Amino acid sequence: MLRFSTAGESHGECLIAMVSGMPAGVPIDEAKMNRELWRRQQGYGRGGRMRIERDTAQILSGVRHGKTIGSPIAIRIENNDWKNWTEILPVAEGDPAKHKDVASPRPGHADLAGALKYDFPDARYVLERASARETTARVAAGSIARQLLEALGIFVASHVIRVGSAELDREANWAEIEALLGREDVSRRSHSRRE
Repeated sequence: MLRFSTAGESHGECLIAMVSGMPAGVPIDEAKMNRELWRRQQGYGRGGRMRIERDTAQILSGVRHGKTIGSPIAIRIENNDWKNWTEILPVAEGDPAKHKDVASPRPGHADLAGALKYDFPDARYVLERASARETTARVAAGSIARQLLEALGIFVASHVIRVGSAELDREANWAEIEALLGREDVSRRSHSRRE
């Protein structure tokens, strides 16, 4: 059974993804993973963080000579913004005068629920983990799963055909999609449509 877990905080030194249950011998390409991380950053973002980070994944274990070896795969993604937070969020005790507490939880986020659950007087620790930045590690782990599917001849693509009353006037051009994905053999496979 394939499982993944993530570790790290939004402004911590790095994010970590762990993928376990991968069979041995599956080809893994870090460049494909980094392309998925690049794609993640092309969407709309509210903050300036998207301009700071240039996500690049580094596989630390579980892959040798381009193939899985059956042990857990550890992936590291550095946070470039960490240099601005080393004194604010140190691992060691640090200088309390330099810490930045968050006393007002963000509406609609996990801040308040997490602060109550863990009895934190400060929501900082919760929002550091319950952050859109954490999804970077999920994308890296998902890329490993996607590469397993590709090794089995399964390719995944999707597109939006309707949002409310706005609808595409044509079916997806699979040749265009496959060219963007760098795959030319997918068009010979069957496609399913789900609305």
